[in-house]
Amino acid sequence: MQVNKILVPVDFSDNSEKILKSALFMAKKCGASISVVVQSIEDYSGFFVPHIPITQFEEEMVEGANKRMESFMEENMDRSVPGSAKVLIGDVAEEIIKLAEAEQMDLIVMGTHGYKGVEKVLFGSVAEQVVKRSPCPVLTINPYK
Repeated sequence: MQVNKILVPVDFSDNSEKILKSALFMAKKCGASISVVVQSIEDYSGFFVPHIPITQFEEEMVEGANKRMESFMEENMDRSVPGSAKVLIGDVAEEIIKLAEAEQMDLIVMGTHGYKGVEKVLFGSVAEQVVKRSPCPVLTINPYK
């Protein structure tokens, strides 16, 4: 199997750094590029947003995610590996799968756990959905092992 393009979903938790380091190791071994993605918020129903339209709220969330992604990439990306970063909007598992198909990714490297405390509810279930529906192999990493 030739691996030229690796997709790395993150959530900015401490685990994200570990996952990216593992993906960078693989990318160096394979001569692959890395695309790092994070999800902007998808469901605003639980938020109280006073006096601003939902579109403005969404724009601010995406802008914040883009700024945080820029910092995350600066702090954690190895400049010797070609890479890009993107903020996804919508259902995170669905968007990861769509991006993997559209960009013809060869491998997805993602964590089995995200933020501690909501791991199974959010990221664990995302990893499970991606593994089941991915158009390419998925390497899941348990950051606690």
